[in-house]
Amino acid sequence: MWGGGDFSGGMGVKRVGGSLGAALRVVLLSHATSFVVLLTLAELRGDTMPQGKLLAWGIVAGVAGGGALTAFYIALSRGAMGASAAVSGLLAAAIPAALTVWQQGSPGINPLLGFAIAALAIWMIAASPTASPNSGSNRPTMVLAMLAGLGFGLYFVALKMASPVGVIWPMASARIGSLSFCSLMFLTMYLRSGKADSMRGRLNRTAVGWALATALLDTSGNLLFVAATRAGRLDVASVLASLYPATTILLAALALGEWPTRRQALGMVAAAAAVALIAS
Repeated sequence: MWGGGDFSGGMGVKRVGGSLGAALRVVLLSHATSFVVLLTLAELRGDTMPQGKLLAWGIVAGVAGGGALTAFYIALSRGAMGASAAVSGLLAAAIPAALTVWQQGSPGINPLLGFAIAALAIWMIAASPTASPNSGSNRPTMVLAMLAGLGFGLYFVALKMASPVGVIWPMASARIGSLSFCSLMFLTMYLRSGKADSMRGRLNRTAVGWALATALLDTSGNLLFVAATRAGRLDVASVLASLYPATTILLAALALGEWPTRRQALGMVAAAAAVALIAS
């Protein structure tokens, strides 16, 4: 779900120029749509809105996730999708995994070995078929992907902290944070650059379709992630979920002709082995 959502978001931003304004528009539209759906589900289920620390953790998750997604979608629209997705995925997995092992101890030999293989798999998948991630032209894109990965790692941790209230409200409160943060960013851009510049990257019909697809896929992935953290350890859920770049690469291959290299294909095989070890 996350891999498909990231592909859709990157395509939406790409269709309107890959600018900061375009990325913010895609994030705001997709998150506003999912927020309405989540509120409706919470009302139908009779879930009670969280208070205090649980609500605060959800909002922190949203701020981190909204900023990370904005940087990530710009990176996806400007560079090879596979490299950006894999670099961010590696960092996103490392932060919650290290924190959970420090707090709760080792999950066991097989999962630890799976973590190591997963990290190797993500790194192998990061091989770009067109350019080196360290090349001068790609360096700004990789910086954005790294910042996105750090933000996603914080997002994983904060969302786990908000999860005792259930599955729906942690995501709904996270959307409050992301919508507030991204709206503030858009307003700042509008005031600093003027109306003419801020109107660049307006969403066309195609981009709106991609944004709505992102809302469906990304929200579904997030709900599944919250459910996974409630069912087990955060490090296991985060590492497994961070293998999503394989889906992004497969979609980029089918839709854009960005076929994986031999190294990326081997990385996907290693990812399957990692999943088997972690789940054993």
